[in-house]
Amino acid sequence: MPRTGRAEKSFRHRPLSNTVGAVTEANDDNPEDPADPTVGRPGVLGTLVRCCGALAATPGRLLRPRRPDHRLLASLTPLPPPPAQTTVALRALPQSRTSAPLTIVAEGVRSLRTVYTVYGGFLVEHPKARFLIDPGLCANVHERVMPGHPFPVGLLVSPDKPVLGLADALADAKAEVADIDFALATHLHWDHVSGLLELPESVELQVTATEYDWAMTGRQAPYGVVRSTLYDRKISPLTLDGPPVLTFGASHDLFGDGSVLLVDLAGHTPGSIGVLLAVDDGTRVLLAGDAVWNSLQIRLIREKAPMPGKLFDADRDRTFETIHRLHALPSGIEVIASHDYDAMLARA
Repeated sequence: MPRTGRAEKSFRHRPLSNTVGAVTEANDDNPEDPADPTVGRPGVLGTLVRCCGALAATPGRLLRPRRPDHRLLASLTPLPPPPAQTTVALRALPQSRTSAPLTIVAEGVRSLRTVYTVYGGFLVEHPKARFLIDPGLCANVHERVMPGHPFPVGLLVSPDKPVLGLADALADAKAEVADIDFALATHLHWDHVSGLLELPESVELQVTATEYDWAMTGRQAPYGVVRSTLYDRKISPLTLDGPPVLTFGASHDLFGDGSVLLVDLAGHTPGSIGVLLAVDDGTRVLLAGDAVWNSLQIRLIREKAPMPGKLFDADRDRTFETIHRLHALPSGIEVIASHDYDAMLARA
């Protein structure tokens, strides 16, 4: 395993016991099967209440969307990233798609049009390692992972069938799961890490410590997190210990050569990161995870409508701030949101 400047601490996830926050080994005395996607699933009643509140807030925000913060925009002065001493090859791995009304993807857009949203991940080849950014979906994800969502969340986020499993997606890119040195998560929502179920246990997952603690603490998982996808996976926690880069307040140089920079995109989840790549075609590409779902949000400075934003954005205010930071990026940075169909397929 190549050294990537990550924190030295690593650990494996074990199932939560009946005591909140306690960790135990799975055994016959523990009725919870950590590989069961329903372990940690939020309750249906609370979910329905949350959904109703989000729905009730949506019509008003569609008519009067949140306005951009021009003082924040004026304060954002992009700082150039360090020069890259090497470059990487980038390949998108689309695995499935679905569609959503444009007006809920970017609130206030008065259109009856729907847009495709894509599910998948990214394969990156660095001179020192071949790795995945967001290992995407596993085969049979509807049976293996989707039961981890409470009703009606599973209906809202279910990808269309057929789903191309991670191993098959890699095969399309002339690669194999055995070729992967490690995986890196922009955040821990199910659709970004379910492909871990197809990777050998020896393949570790790098993710910010803030993100891991948020996803794995407490009896109930946050909406969008299915904890079984992380079971028995070696985790290498990351810290954004580097200086500001572009419009983002903190960074981390993964290989120490400027080719793979992690940047702070907190909001959608507390530990969300973006990955700024120096690509071998001469471009700079920012993989933005779910900071936005579509590039239209960046252009218009629009957050998601309350439904689904109030379900899946952990901190709506900070998510909106991050959208401003993406809007203020200098020209020449290609931003790819993980669910932006056109942007991902352009790199497939």
